[in-house]
Amino acid sequence: METILKRKRNSADALPKHWHHTLYAYGVRLRTMPRQREGIAMTSISEVYGSMVFNEHTMQERLPSATYKQLMKTVRDGAPLDLEVANVVAHAMKEWAIEKGATHYTHWFQPLSGVTSEKHDGFLDPTGDGRAITSFSGKELIQGEPDASSFPNGGLRATFEARGYTAWDPTSYAFIKDEVLCIPTAFCSYTGEALDKKTPLLRSMAAIEEQANRVLALFGEDPQRIITTVGAEQEYFLISEKDYERRRDLIMTGRTLFGAMPSKGQELEEHYFGAIRPTVNEFMKELDKELWSLGVPARTKHNEVAPAQHELAPIFTNANRAIDENLLTMEKMRLLASHHGLVCLQHEKPFEGINGSGKHNNWSICAGKKNLFDPGANPQDNLRFLVFLTCVIECVDEYQELLRMSVASAGNDHRLGANEAPPAIVSIFLGDELNAIVDALVGEHSYKSAERVSMDLGVDVLPSFLIDNTDRNRTSPFAFTGNKFEFRMPGSNANLSDCNMVLNTAMAKSLKDFADALEGVTGDEFEAAAVAYIKKTLAAHRRIIFNGDGYAPEWEQEAARRGLANNKTTADALPCFVYRSTIELFGEFGVLDENELRSRYEVKLEKYNKLINIEGRVMRRMTRRTYLPAIIKFATEISDGINSFTAAGSTAPMRQQKELLDKLLEGIDCINEALHAVEQADAQAKLIDDQQARADHNAHVMLPAMEKLRETVDDMEIITSRDLWPVPSYNNLLFYV
Repeated sequence: METILKRKRNSADALPKHWHHTLYAYGVRLRTMPRQREGIAMTSISEVYGSMVFNEHTMQERLPSATYKQLMKTVRDGAPLDLEVANVVAHAMKEWAIEKGATHYTHWFQPLSGVTSEKHDGFLDPTGDGRAITSFSGKELIQGEPDASSFPNGGLRATFEARGYTAWDPTSYAFIKDEVLCIPTAFCSYTGEALDKKTPLLRSMAAIEEQANRVLALFGEDPQRIITTVGAEQEYFLISEKDYERRRDLIMTGRTLFGAMPSKGQELEEHYFGAIRPTVNEFMKELDKELWSLGVPARTKHNEVAPAQHELAPIFTNANRAIDENLLTMEKMRLLASHHGLVCLQHEKPFEGINGSGKHNNWSICAGKKNLFDPGANPQDNLRFLVFLTCVIECVDEYQELLRMSVASAGNDHRLGANEAPPAIVSIFLGDELNAIVDALVGEHSYKSAERVSMDLGVDVLPSFLIDNTDRNRTSPFAFTGNKFEFRMPGSNANLSDCNMVLNTAMAKSLKDFADALEGVTGDEFEAAAVAYIKKTLAAHRRIIFNGDGYAPEWEQEAARRGLANNKTTADALPCFVYRSTIELFGEFGVLDENELRSRYEVKLEKYNKLINIEGRVMRRMTRRTYLPAIIKFATEISDGINSFTAAGSTAPMRQQKELLDKLLEGIDCINEALHAVEQADAQAKLIDDQQARADHNAHVMLPAMEKLRETVDDMEIITSRDLWPVPSYNNLLFYV
């Protein structure tokens, strides 16, 4: 069978008995140690790290030499995997897993819902004589068959067409989680369409490898393995489990639909990098151990800017494996938090007026051990670096709307542009030195490299050190940070496959255009032609470069003048997914065909509309059942108090009590009015059949109505008795002990 990474148009009768793989393996070789028995502590990181992963080291130890070599040919070179080899691998993997305590296996995949999915099958195989053996075949390793109708597909499959296939991805190591052997897989339909997020990502990685090698060949370099690397900085909130259980909005939607600002927020800037709460620290220690055992190179952990907000950052590795590891990290965060009486919130904006949570995507391209984004000591003379830099600038400008679309979600819309995250406008930050080089190339004038200056701290015992030529810009959506680009727009709940698929494919297009233009040109002529190409391309796309404050209102005006897109909502961002230029881009490199693109567009639209519908329903119910009764009860108490004093013959004016009562009664009226507006907007949405039109309505009518309802309720929280307010406030949620 053709690999699912290639275009497959034939019907089901052409499906193979087993899969051929053209997947690629990358990354660090991990050291595996035997698992210790229960009760024996594994104190050394080296003992813990990778102990629950069937990695390359373990394969080499447990597989016959010939089998190991054949498997590595599949992994590294895309050679077909023989079923006999798969049987040997499956047996070794099963024996290893059972030794580690595993009883079941699962094909672990990423449907279009964005989460991970798994169905557990036991190794148990009854013999018919009252006994049982354990079995796991090469066929079971290579191919699974989940119910494809149970997952979103955007119209690719009819409801009654249930058959789908999962295919082993040997480039992402199998691992053991909760006594289950998890086998990372791709997921496709009965007729071969990709139904997951992994498959197009792998296709895009193959595309960028091919085109990068074409460019490197022009520089006289032999073909080599090219990988894109990713480091995912995961931000999240931890709150008390007891408070969480009393917040129906958090439980149902992942964010607080109501909540007045706390008495103290983040204005003192004391939380960032501050001392970690003991309870949180215990959670982080358990999380580290779990992740290390799964081979996830979790390295940096700290408090983030907002109260109760934190971050975990791993060492970067190949994009495919890094994304698998990030999804596993997110799952472990959610599950382990309960061990410590906490709940992990991964919504992009769980608290209004408080910093939301992102997931910075640190992206680079490596050829062997060389980082192709490393400028070297003299970037102005590094022609290869300038070519790759130019291609990045071109592809980000050319496909800026696609990049914005790749991170679009109902949750992330609340975060982007909120003076805490990049704006919805895509731009590139290069820093002073690279920006000066671009100016020199475009303006055709000489460039003098900035010298690195030694900084003296003025204290004898403190050493002086060299400062960087370029500062960092935390407001930029796409910032160069020394030898990589930090894409800061993805939200904390995102599956990074989407944005990296777009980045890789767009970059492959720019590299292809360069290779097409200069193939056949050699020697001094090549250098001159390359420089001319760079100048022309930079002049055409330098509008995307912006080194200033992305939060400044002036930038929005300047971006409009430059002709940059500013799609503030998911509804505004999604249509570009089915532009003709998008269809041609992904079709040219075999990443997604038109049907697969349109299906993903429909899935994203449907998910957006469903989430807004759920949020609206929760708001209405909480308003009627939770908030209005509490406010009315408090108003009644105030009224009864006034009447009691009056009946007792008090002559005090009770001006403040009467003013409070008036505010409460006026607030109740405003709440009812806003509630009616939300109900109307929701009723109108249900009458709209077209999903894009419904998304437009939800973005520009429903959400503003919901915001107004929130404002009216939040105004009442501030003046209602704390004892009567029915849910934990922001003060409680964010500043727990």
